[in-house]
Amino acid sequence: MAQRILEPGEIETLAQRSIPRVRIPARTAVFARRAARLRHLGARAGIGDYLRFLAVLVDAQHATLQDLSVPVPTPAHIQGSTEHGMPPLQPAVWPRGDAWFETLRILGEALAAHADFPAAVAQTVSRIRRASRDWIEGQADALLQSGDEAVDAAAAPLVMASLQVHWAAYAASFAAEKVSPLDVPGVCPLCGTQPVASVVYAQPPYQGYRYLHCALCATEWHMVRVQCTRCGAVGKSIAYQSATLGANPENDGSAAQSAVRAETCEECHGYRKVLYQEKDPGVEPVADDLASLNLDLLLGERGYHRASGNPLLWQPDGN
Repeated sequence: MAQRILEPGEIETLAQRSIPRVRIPARTAVFARRAARLRHLGARAGIGDYLRFLAVLVDAQHATLQDLSVPVPTPAHIQGSTEHGMPPLQPAVWPRGDAWFETLRILGEALAAHADFPAAVAQTVSRIRRASRDWIEGQADALLQSGDEAVDAAAAPLVMASLQVHWAAYAASFAAEKVSPLDVPGVCPLCGTQPVASVVYAQPPYQGYRYLHCALCATEWHMVRVQCTRCGAVGKSIAYQSATLGANPENDGSAAQSAVRAETCEECHGYRKVLYQEKDPGVEPVADDLASLNLDLLLGERGYHRASGNPLLWQPDGN
């Protein structure tokens, strides 16, 4: 009996009915897993010192998140956001409050306690801890709004780390089945932030499916594979490249064995990385994206640009 080939829109509809569409971050695991991966990758990556520094920062994120109490969005707020097709935790409509500033102080203290960091790192941490509240709030606004010119690149990882703790706590208060999808699949359905990368999982019930990972709140949401996460192009416009094997189509039998590949698009000339858990069970979006900067350099030389950046390494938007 002949089988009918499903079109991309039909695939998406079928997938949304049959698999979990959203993965909510777990308070006990999201930062602990990231810190462990950063240490693992730091032992062999070219930017190992920076990854080990970030592991200390992410450890502090994990410790802070465990006891953090945040306001939970009311049903009326969630319903209003849903009716307007807006993510309920979007920074423009969901205020960050005052507690995030205290979290920034705690993270700064954790970093300052490590005397073995390079002098430049210690100086940056000290500068942030002495900075005025107005300046810090301005940096948070610029990061959340991708205001390139206003962002202090050296301070950005620490400021963003504090914001991540709070938005992960907000996101953790949601039930995955209650999160409404957005009309724009390339942004987080909870906070509207762009993803840092995507993961193809190897364990049920997510086995073989691709989830985008939010750079701010760590929520993950399903998007079909072989589709540009930036412009939505599909099919022959999409290719997969690794730092060692170059371009390979998804259905090529000799496709990359690398756990980290870039999904490139010939329509918008953008890319985001895809991590394959089947190739390496330990992959983690933020950590593995940072450890594969050589792939970014390769793609830049080939004329592609990142669709969005890494939250712990600020770079101006190249779009």
